[in-house]
Amino acid sequence: MKRKFLKRAAAAALACALAAVSMTACGSDKGGNGSKEEAASGELTMAWWGNQVRNERTQQVLDKYKEEEGTTVKGQFFQWDDYWSKMATSAAGKKMPDIIQMDMSYLQQYVDKSQLLDLTPYIEDGTLDTSNLSEDAINMGKVGDKIYGVASGTSSSCMFYNKTLLDELGITVKDNMTLDEFIEIAKQVYEKSGYRANLIHYGMYMEVYARANDIQVVDKLGGKSAEDYVDYFKISENGVKEGWHISPSQAADTASVEEDPMVYGSNPDNMTWCTINGSAMLTAYQTAAPEGTDIAITTIPSTDPKKSNYVKPSMYYCVSADTKNPEEAVKVLNYFTNSSEAYKILLAERGIPVSSKIAEEIMPLLSQEDQENAAFITDVITPNSSALPPLAPEGTSEAQDLLRKLEEKVKYGEYTSEKAAEEYFNSANEIYAEHQ
Repeated sequence: MKRKFLKRAAAAALACALAAVSMTACGSDKGGNGSKEEAASGELTMAWWGNQVRNERTQQVLDKYKEEEGTTVKGQFFQWDDYWSKMATSAAGKKMPDIIQMDMSYLQQYVDKSQLLDLTPYIEDGTLDTSNLSEDAINMGKVGDKIYGVASGTSSSCMFYNKTLLDELGITVKDNMTLDEFIEIAKQVYEKSGYRANLIHYGMYMEVYARANDIQVVDKLGGKSAEDYVDYFKISENGVKEGWHISPSQAADTASVEEDPMVYGSNPDNMTWCTINGSAMLTAYQTAAPEGTDIAITTIPSTDPKKSNYVKPSMYYCVSADTKNPEEAVKVLNYFTNSSEAYKILLAERGIPVSSKIAEEIMPLLSQEDQENAAFITDVITPNSSALPPLAPEGTSEAQDLLRKLEEKVKYGEYTSEKAAEEYFNSANEIYAEHQ
Protein backbone atom coordinates (compact mmCIF):
# COMPACT_ATOMS: atom_id res chain seq x y z
CA MET A 1 0.00 0.00 0.00
CA LYS A 2 1.29 3.46 -0.84
CA ARG A 3 1.43 5.57 2.31
CA LYS A 4 0.94 8.90 0.51
CA PHE A 5 -2.57 7.82 -0.49
CA LEU A 6 -3.63 6.53 2.94
CA LYS A 7 -4.94 9.63 4.66
CA ARG A 8 -7.18 10.64 1.78
CA ALA A 9 -8.42 7.08 1.22
CA ALA A 10 -9.15 6.46 4.88
CA ALA A 11 -11.15 9.64 5.35
CA ALA A 12 -13.25 9.09 2.25
CA ALA A 13 -13.88 5.42 2.93
CA LEU A 14 -14.84 5.92 6.56
CA ALA A 15 -17.38 8.56 5.67
CA CYS A 16 -19.17 6.00 3.51
CA ALA A 17 -18.55 2.81 5.44
CA LEU A 18 -19.57 4.18 8.82
CA ALA A 19 -22.66 6.14 7.79
CA ALA A 20 -25.06 6.32 10.70
CA VAL A 21 -28.28 4.34 10.77
CA SER A 22 -30.71 4.56 13.67
CA MET A 23 -32.08 1.39 15.16
CA THR A 24 -34.84 0.51 17.59
CA ALA A 25 -34.06 -2.86 19.20
CA CYS A 26 -36.38 -5.55 20.53
CA GLY A 27 -37.11 -5.14 24.23
CA SER A 28 -36.79 -6.97 27.49
CA ASP A 29 -36.82 -5.93 31.14
CA LYS A 30 -33.69 -4.32 32.52
CA GLY A 31 -31.53 -6.58 34.66
CA GLY A 32 -29.56 -5.99 37.86
CA ASN A 33 -30.65 -5.04 41.34
CA GLY A 34 -28.77 -1.83 42.05
CA SER A 35 -29.58 1.84 41.81
CA LYS A 36 -28.11 5.10 40.60
CA GLU A 37 -27.70 6.27 44.18
CA GLU A 38 -25.71 3.13 45.08
CA ALA A 39 -23.41 3.64 42.10
CA ALA A 40 -22.81 7.28 42.93
CA SER A 41 -21.60 6.37 46.43
CA GLY A 42 -19.59 3.34 45.34
CA GLU A 43 -17.31 2.21 42.58
CA LEU A 44 -17.53 0.29 39.34
CA THR A 45 -14.87 -2.02 37.97
CA MET A 46 -13.75 -2.52 34.37
CA ALA A 47 -11.45 -5.25 33.07
CA TRP A 48 -9.60 -5.55 29.78
CA TRP A 49 -6.70 -7.36 28.14
CA GLY A 50 -4.09 -5.79 25.92
CA ASN A 51 -0.73 -4.09 25.77
CA GLN A 52 0.78 -1.15 27.60
CA VAL A 53 -0.53 1.39 25.07
CA ARG A 54 -4.12 0.21 25.63
CA ASN A 55 -3.64 0.06 29.38
CA GLU A 56 -2.40 3.64 29.64
CA ARG A 57 -5.06 5.11 27.35
CA THR A 58 -7.92 3.24 29.04
CA GLN A 59 -6.79 4.41 32.47
CA GLN A 60 -6.74 7.99 31.19
CA VAL A 61 -10.31 7.65 29.91
CA LEU A 62 -11.48 6.26 33.25
CA ASP A 63 -9.85 9.24 34.98
CA LYS A 64 -11.61 11.57 32.54
CA TYR A 65 -14.93 9.83 33.20
CA LYS A 66 -14.57 10.35 36.94
CA GLU A 67 -13.75 14.02 36.32
CA GLU A 68 -16.85 14.52 34.13
CA GLU A 69 -19.38 12.19 35.77
CA GLY A 70 -18.14 11.80 39.34
CA THR A 71 -18.12 8.00 39.18
CA THR A 72 -14.97 6.03 39.96
CA VAL A 73 -14.26 3.08 37.69
CA LYS A 74 -11.37 0.92 38.85
CA GLY A 75 -9.40 -0.65 36.02
CA GLN A 76 -8.14 -4.23 35.91
CA PHE A 77 -5.58 -5.00 33.20
CA PHE A 78 -4.34 -8.47 32.15
CA GLN A 79 -2.51 -10.23 29.34
CA TRP A 80 -4.73 -12.36 27.06
CA ASP A 81 -4.40 -15.79 28.72
CA ASP A 82 -4.50 -14.41 32.26
CA TYR A 83 -7.57 -12.36 31.40
CA TRP A 84 -9.76 -15.30 30.39
CA SER A 85 -8.59 -17.38 33.33
CA LYS A 86 -9.50 -14.51 35.67
CA MET A 87 -12.90 -13.97 34.00
CA ALA A 88 -13.76 -17.68 34.21
CA THR A 89 -12.94 -17.75 37.92
CA SER A 90 -14.85 -14.56 38.74
CA ALA A 91 -17.82 -15.62 36.59
CA ALA A 92 -18.06 -18.93 38.44
CA GLY A 93 -18.21 -17.01 41.72
CA LYS A 94 -20.64 -14.41 40.29
CA LYS A 95 -18.08 -11.70 40.97
CA MET A 96 -17.22 -10.51 37.49
CA PRO A 97 -16.17 -6.87 37.00
CA ASP A 98 -19.07 -4.57 36.13
CA ILE A 99 -17.73 -3.77 32.66
CA ILE A 100 -15.70 -6.29 30.69
CA GLN A 101 -13.88 -6.29 27.41
CA MET A 102 -15.15 -9.24 25.37
CA ASP A 103 -13.82 -11.11 22.36
CA MET A 104 -15.88 -12.53 19.51
CA SER A 105 -14.57 -16.02 20.30
CA TYR A 106 -16.09 -15.91 23.81
CA LEU A 107 -19.31 -13.90 23.40
CA GLN A 108 -21.61 -16.85 22.68
CA GLN A 109 -20.30 -18.82 25.65
CA TYR A 110 -20.87 -16.02 28.15
CA VAL A 111 -24.36 -15.36 26.79
CA ASP A 112 -25.27 -19.05 26.97
CA LYS A 113 -24.32 -19.05 30.65
CA SER A 114 -26.38 -15.88 31.33
CA GLN A 115 -23.25 -14.01 32.40
CA LEU A 116 -23.82 -10.84 30.34
CA LEU A 117 -26.44 -8.10 30.65
CA ASP A 118 -28.92 -7.66 27.80
CA LEU A 119 -28.32 -4.12 26.55
CA THR A 120 -31.48 -3.93 24.43
CA PRO A 121 -33.65 -2.00 26.93
CA TYR A 122 -30.84 0.50 27.53
CA ILE A 123 -30.60 1.11 23.79
CA GLU A 124 -34.38 1.59 23.65
CA ASP A 125 -34.44 4.21 26.44
CA GLY A 126 -31.34 6.02 25.14
CA THR A 127 -28.98 5.24 28.02
CA LEU A 128 -26.81 3.62 25.37
CA ASP A 129 -26.98 5.93 22.38
CA THR A 130 -26.70 4.06 19.06
CA SER A 131 -27.95 6.89 16.82
CA ASN A 132 -24.53 7.20 15.16
CA LEU A 133 -24.00 3.47 14.73
CA SER A 134 -25.00 1.60 11.59
CA GLU A 135 -27.36 -1.36 11.89
CA ASP A 136 -24.49 -3.66 10.95
CA ALA A 137 -22.36 -2.20 13.75
CA ILE A 138 -25.13 -2.71 16.31
CA ASN A 139 -25.79 -6.26 15.14
CA MET A 140 -22.16 -7.21 15.69
CA GLY A 141 -23.11 -7.57 19.37
CA LYS A 142 -26.35 -9.43 18.74
CA VAL A 143 -26.95 -12.98 19.95
CA GLY A 144 -30.40 -14.29 19.15
CA ASP A 145 -32.73 -11.28 19.35
CA LYS A 146 -30.81 -9.40 22.05
CA ILE A 147 -27.77 -7.13 22.12
CA TYR A 148 -25.06 -8.15 24.59
CA GLY A 149 -22.08 -6.10 23.49
CA VAL A 150 -21.07 -2.89 21.75
CA ALA A 151 -18.18 -3.21 19.33
CA SER A 152 -15.27 -1.00 20.34
CA GLY A 153 -14.37 -0.65 16.70
CA THR A 154 -13.89 -2.53 13.46
CA SER A 155 -10.80 -4.55 12.74
CA SER A 156 -9.54 -7.49 10.74
CA SER A 157 -6.98 -10.22 11.12
CA CYS A 158 -3.88 -9.26 9.19
CA MET A 159 -0.19 -9.88 8.69
CA PHE A 160 2.34 -7.36 9.98
CA TYR A 161 5.81 -7.32 8.47
CA ASN A 162 9.15 -5.57 8.82
CA LYS A 163 8.95 -3.27 5.80
CA THR A 164 12.34 -1.73 6.52
CA LEU A 165 14.01 -5.13 6.22
CA LEU A 166 12.13 -6.15 3.09
CA ASP A 167 12.83 -2.82 1.42
CA GLU A 168 16.53 -3.35 2.10
CA LEU A 169 16.26 -6.80 0.51
CA GLY A 170 14.38 -5.44 -2.51
CA ILE A 171 11.33 -7.61 -1.77
CA THR A 172 7.79 -6.29 -2.27
CA VAL A 173 4.75 -7.63 -0.42
CA LYS A 174 1.38 -7.28 -2.14
CA ASP A 175 -2.08 -7.41 -0.57
CA ASN A 176 -4.22 -10.55 -0.96
CA MET A 177 -1.26 -12.74 -1.85
CA THR A 178 -1.70 -16.49 -1.99
CA LEU A 179 -0.05 -18.93 0.39
CA ASP A 180 2.31 -20.12 -2.36
CA GLU A 181 3.38 -16.53 -3.07
CA PHE A 182 4.02 -15.97 0.62
CA ILE A 183 6.15 -19.11 0.97
CA GLU A 184 8.25 -18.05 -2.00
CA ILE A 185 8.83 -14.64 -0.36
CA ALA A 186 9.60 -16.29 3.00
CA LYS A 187 12.26 -18.45 1.36
CA GLN A 188 13.82 -15.39 -0.29
CA VAL A 189 13.91 -13.43 2.98
CA TYR A 190 15.52 -16.36 4.80
CA GLU A 191 18.13 -16.94 2.11
CA LYS A 192 19.07 -13.24 1.92
CA SER A 193 18.93 -12.28 5.60
CA GLY A 194 18.44 -15.28 7.89
CA TYR A 195 15.12 -13.88 9.18
CA ARG A 196 12.31 -16.41 9.38
CA ALA A 197 8.54 -16.13 9.01
CA ASN A 198 6.02 -16.62 11.82
CA LEU A 199 2.77 -17.66 10.16
CA ILE A 200 1.65 -20.71 12.16
CA HIS A 201 1.58 -18.84 15.42
CA TYR A 202 -0.43 -19.27 18.61
CA GLY A 203 -3.27 -21.03 16.77
CA MET A 204 -4.14 -17.82 14.92
CA TYR A 205 -3.81 -19.15 11.37
CA MET A 206 -6.36 -21.95 11.70
CA GLU A 207 -9.33 -19.64 11.08
CA VAL A 208 -7.72 -18.36 7.87
CA TYR A 209 -7.03 -21.90 6.70
CA ALA A 210 -10.50 -23.17 7.64
CA ARG A 211 -12.36 -20.33 5.91
CA ALA A 212 -10.31 -20.80 2.73
CA ASN A 213 -11.24 -24.50 2.73
CA ASP A 214 -14.94 -24.01 3.59
CA ILE A 215 -14.49 -25.57 7.04
CA GLN A 216 -16.83 -24.07 9.62
CA VAL A 217 -17.04 -24.80 13.34
CA VAL A 218 -20.60 -24.70 14.64
CA ASP A 219 -21.04 -27.24 17.46
CA LYS A 220 -18.13 -29.44 16.36
CA LEU A 221 -14.94 -29.20 14.35
CA GLY A 222 -15.60 -28.68 10.66
CA GLY A 223 -14.37 -30.95 7.90
CA LYS A 224 -15.11 -34.55 6.99
CA SER A 225 -11.97 -36.14 8.44
CA ALA A 226 -8.51 -35.53 9.84
CA GLU A 227 -7.19 -35.32 6.28
CA ASP A 228 -8.78 -31.88 5.97
CA TYR A 229 -6.19 -30.57 8.47
CA VAL A 230 -3.00 -32.26 7.27
CA ASP A 231 -2.11 -29.39 4.93
CA TYR A 232 -2.45 -26.93 7.80
CA PHE A 233 0.26 -28.64 9.84
CA LYS A 234 2.37 -29.22 6.71
CA ILE A 235 2.95 -25.46 6.42
CA SER A 236 4.99 -25.26 9.62
CA GLU A 237 6.42 -28.79 9.33
CA ASN A 238 7.90 -28.03 5.92
CA GLY A 239 8.76 -24.44 6.87
CA VAL A 240 10.82 -25.44 9.90
CA LYS A 241 12.60 -28.24 7.98
CA GLU A 242 13.40 -25.85 5.12
CA GLY A 243 14.47 -23.11 7.53
CA TRP A 244 12.14 -20.27 6.53
CA HIS A 245 9.61 -20.71 9.41
CA ILE A 246 10.60 -20.09 13.00
CA SER A 247 10.50 -22.94 15.52
CA PRO A 248 9.66 -22.84 19.25
CA SER A 249 13.34 -23.33 20.14
CA GLN A 250 14.16 -20.07 18.36
CA ALA A 251 11.32 -17.96 19.80
CA ALA A 252 8.54 -18.94 22.19
CA ASP A 253 4.94 -18.52 21.05
CA THR A 254 3.28 -15.56 22.75
CA ALA A 255 0.22 -13.38 22.36
CA SER A 256 2.08 -10.33 23.71
CA VAL A 257 2.98 -7.60 21.23
CA GLU A 258 6.01 -6.51 23.23
CA GLU A 259 7.41 -10.07 23.26
CA ASP A 260 6.54 -10.91 19.66
CA PRO A 261 9.74 -12.03 17.90
CA MET A 262 9.06 -9.61 15.04
CA VAL A 263 9.88 -6.69 17.37
CA TYR A 264 11.73 -8.40 20.23
CA GLY A 265 15.05 -10.19 19.91
CA SER A 266 18.73 -9.65 19.22
CA ASN A 267 19.43 -11.27 15.84
CA PRO A 268 17.86 -13.21 12.94
CA ASP A 269 18.17 -16.49 14.86
CA ASN A 270 15.51 -15.43 17.36
CA MET A 271 13.56 -12.84 15.37
CA THR A 272 11.02 -12.97 12.54
CA TRP A 273 10.16 -10.66 9.68
CA CYS A 274 6.37 -11.12 9.98
CA THR A 275 3.58 -12.10 12.36
CA ILE A 276 -0.22 -12.23 12.38
CA ASN A 277 -2.65 -10.45 14.70
CA GLY A 278 -5.56 -7.98 14.63
CA SER A 279 -5.15 -4.88 12.45
CA ALA A 280 -5.94 -2.57 15.37
CA MET A 281 -2.57 -3.61 16.85
CA LEU A 282 -0.55 -1.72 14.22
CA THR A 283 0.19 1.21 16.52
CA ALA A 284 1.24 -1.17 19.30
CA TYR A 285 3.62 -3.04 16.99
CA GLN A 286 5.12 0.16 15.63
CA THR A 287 5.57 1.45 19.19
CA ALA A 288 7.27 -1.79 20.25
CA ALA A 289 9.53 -2.00 17.18
CA PRO A 290 13.18 -0.94 17.38
CA GLU A 291 13.80 2.68 16.44
CA GLY A 292 14.03 3.13 12.70
CA THR A 293 11.99 0.00 11.91
CA ASP A 294 8.84 0.52 9.85
CA ILE A 295 6.08 -2.05 10.46
CA ALA A 296 3.60 -2.43 7.59
CA ILE A 297 0.25 -4.21 7.28
CA THR A 298 -1.16 -6.57 4.67
CA THR A 299 -3.65 -9.42 4.33
CA ILE A 300 -2.86 -12.87 5.70
CA PRO A 301 -1.72 -15.17 2.88
CA SER A 302 -4.25 -17.84 2.03
CA THR A 303 -5.15 -20.34 -0.65
CA ASP A 304 -8.28 -18.19 -1.12
CA PRO A 305 -7.77 -14.68 0.34
CA LYS A 306 -11.29 -13.45 -0.37
CA LYS A 307 -12.84 -16.36 1.55
CA SER A 308 -10.43 -15.87 4.44
CA ASN A 309 -10.79 -12.09 4.80
CA TYR A 310 -13.60 -10.50 6.83
CA VAL A 311 -14.28 -7.32 8.79
CA LYS A 312 -14.99 -7.99 12.45
CA PRO A 313 -15.54 -6.21 15.74
CA SER A 314 -12.06 -5.69 17.13
CA MET A 315 -13.60 -6.46 20.56
CA TYR A 316 -16.73 -5.64 22.56
CA TYR A 317 -17.64 -3.67 25.63
CA CYS A 318 -20.09 -5.69 27.75
CA VAL A 319 -21.73 -5.41 31.15
CA SER A 320 -21.64 -8.31 33.57
CA ALA A 321 -24.94 -9.86 34.63
CA ASP A 322 -23.47 -9.73 38.16
CA THR A 323 -23.34 -5.94 38.32
CA LYS A 324 -25.30 -4.30 41.10
CA ASN A 325 -25.47 -1.05 39.13
CA PRO A 326 -26.45 -1.91 35.55
CA GLU A 327 -27.57 1.56 34.52
CA GLU A 328 -24.33 3.18 35.70
CA ALA A 329 -22.29 0.45 34.01
CA VAL A 330 -24.15 1.03 30.72
CA LYS A 331 -23.40 4.74 31.02
CA VAL A 332 -19.70 3.85 31.02
CA LEU A 333 -20.25 1.83 27.81
CA ASN A 334 -22.00 4.83 26.32
CA TYR A 335 -19.02 7.02 27.23
CA PHE A 336 -16.58 4.61 25.59
CA THR A 337 -18.78 4.57 22.49
CA ASN A 338 -19.88 8.19 22.04
CA SER A 339 -17.61 10.55 23.98
CA SER A 340 -15.46 12.88 21.90
CA GLU A 341 -13.26 13.48 24.95
CA ALA A 342 -12.75 9.75 25.42
CA TYR A 343 -11.74 9.24 21.80
CA LYS A 344 -9.27 12.10 21.87
CA ILE A 345 -7.42 9.72 24.20
CA LEU A 346 -8.35 6.31 22.77
CA LEU A 347 -8.12 7.32 19.10
CA ALA A 348 -8.23 4.06 17.10
CA GLU A 349 -6.29 1.83 19.48
CA ARG A 350 -9.26 -0.56 19.75
CA GLY A 351 -10.09 -0.33 16.06
CA ILE A 352 -11.85 2.23 13.88
CA PRO A 353 -14.71 3.63 16.05
CA VAL A 354 -18.17 2.30 15.15
CA SER A 355 -19.73 5.72 15.73
CA SER A 356 -19.63 7.55 12.41
CA LYS A 357 -19.56 10.88 14.26
CA ILE A 358 -16.56 9.88 16.35
CA ALA A 359 -14.77 8.31 13.37
CA GLU A 360 -15.01 11.59 11.44
CA GLU A 361 -13.92 13.64 14.45
CA ILE A 362 -10.79 11.66 15.20
CA MET A 363 -9.59 11.10 11.63
CA PRO A 364 -7.41 14.27 11.59
CA LEU A 365 -5.94 13.25 14.96
CA LEU A 366 -4.91 9.75 13.97
CA SER A 367 -1.32 8.68 13.65
CA GLN A 368 0.02 7.45 10.34
CA GLU A 369 -0.36 3.87 11.64
CA ASP A 370 -4.02 4.33 12.57
CA GLN A 371 -4.78 5.95 9.24
CA GLU A 372 -3.07 3.04 7.55
CA ASN A 373 -5.28 0.64 9.52
CA ALA A 374 -8.39 2.60 8.51
CA ALA A 375 -7.44 2.49 4.83
CA PHE A 376 -6.56 -1.19 5.13
CA ILE A 377 -10.03 -2.06 6.48
CA THR A 378 -12.00 0.04 4.01
CA ASP A 379 -9.90 -0.22 0.86
CA VAL A 380 -8.25 -3.65 1.07
CA ILE A 381 -10.30 -5.95 3.29
CA THR A 382 -13.89 -4.76 2.73
CA PRO A 383 -13.89 -5.13 -1.10
CA ASN A 384 -12.14 -8.52 -0.82
CA SER A 385 -13.95 -10.24 2.03
CA SER A 386 -16.64 -12.73 2.97
CA ALA A 387 -19.29 -12.83 5.71
CA LEU A 388 -18.58 -12.93 9.42
CA PRO A 389 -18.21 -16.47 10.79
CA PRO A 390 -20.72 -17.75 13.36
CA LEU A 391 -19.90 -17.04 17.01
CA ALA A 392 -17.55 -19.62 18.49
CA PRO A 393 -19.29 -22.38 20.51
CA GLU A 394 -18.30 -23.38 24.04
CA GLY A 395 -15.20 -25.53 24.03
CA THR A 396 -13.37 -23.35 21.51
CA SER A 397 -10.78 -22.10 23.99
CA GLU A 398 -9.91 -25.69 24.95
CA ALA A 399 -9.68 -26.68 21.28
CA GLN A 400 -7.37 -23.70 20.71
CA ASP A 401 -5.12 -24.79 23.58
CA LEU A 402 -4.93 -28.24 22.00
CA LEU A 403 -4.09 -26.72 18.61
CA ARG A 404 -1.24 -24.64 20.06
CA LYS A 405 0.30 -27.70 21.71
CA LEU A 406 0.07 -29.70 18.49
CA GLU A 407 1.61 -26.85 16.51
CA GLU A 408 4.60 -26.93 18.84
CA LYS A 409 4.96 -30.72 18.55
CA VAL A 410 5.02 -30.43 14.77
CA LYS A 411 7.53 -27.59 14.83
CA TYR A 412 9.81 -29.56 17.17
CA GLY A 413 9.53 -32.60 14.93
CA GLU A 414 7.84 -34.69 17.63
CA TYR A 415 4.69 -35.17 15.51
CA THR A 416 4.18 -35.56 11.78
CA SER A 417 1.48 -33.44 10.20
CA GLU A 418 -0.64 -36.56 9.77
CA LYS A 419 -0.43 -37.46 13.46
CA ALA A 420 -1.17 -33.89 14.55
CA ALA A 421 -4.17 -33.66 12.21
CA GLU A 422 -5.55 -36.96 13.50
CA GLU A 423 -5.24 -35.91 17.14
CA TYR A 424 -6.63 -32.46 16.49
CA PHE A 425 -9.67 -33.72 14.61
CA ASN A 426 -10.53 -36.46 17.12
CA SER A 427 -9.67 -34.68 20.36
CA ALA A 428 -11.16 -31.31 19.41
CA ASN A 429 -14.43 -33.00 18.47
CA GLU A 430 -14.42 -34.79 21.83
CA ILE A 431 -13.96 -31.41 23.53
CA TYR A 432 -16.90 -29.88 21.66
CA ALA A 433 -19.08 -32.94 22.34
CA GLU A 434 -18.43 -32.66 26.08
CA HIS A 435 -19.89 -29.13 26.03
CA GLN A 436 -23.08 -29.99 24.14
